[in-house]
Amino acid sequence: MSTTTSNDTLSRLAAVIESRKPANGGDPATSYVARLLHKGPDAFLKKIGEEATETVMAAKDGDAEKIVYEVADLWFHSLVALTYYGLTPQQVLAELERREGTSGIEEKALRKAQARESQGD
Repeated sequence: MSTTTSNDTLSRLAAVIESRKPANGGDPATSYVARLLHKGPDAFLKKIGEEATETVMAAKDGDAEKIVYEVADLWFHSLVALTYYGLTPQQVLAELERREGTSGIEEKALRKAQARESQGD
């Protein structure tokens, strides 16, 4: 699968989720996404927690098919959260691209240094 296809899939899914917002005509009585968005953060954050746990359990079992299935659920509910807060998958991809080539250890050290600086202000 090409990166373009993957980005297109995320964009299309984000557009569908956006269209399900109650403000855009999404009906909580007939749409799962509209219902989650209508209920607010507690509803979709609970689902993100559940899906993250199920992803961990699938990974512990080493079942590749189940890992993919659970990560898809986790990503889906994360997209619902992004939509709720007016954010896009492209913003997340841009952040990942920004981090590309940066050592995770260096990134963490930089965040700690920035936190210390902001506490000193």
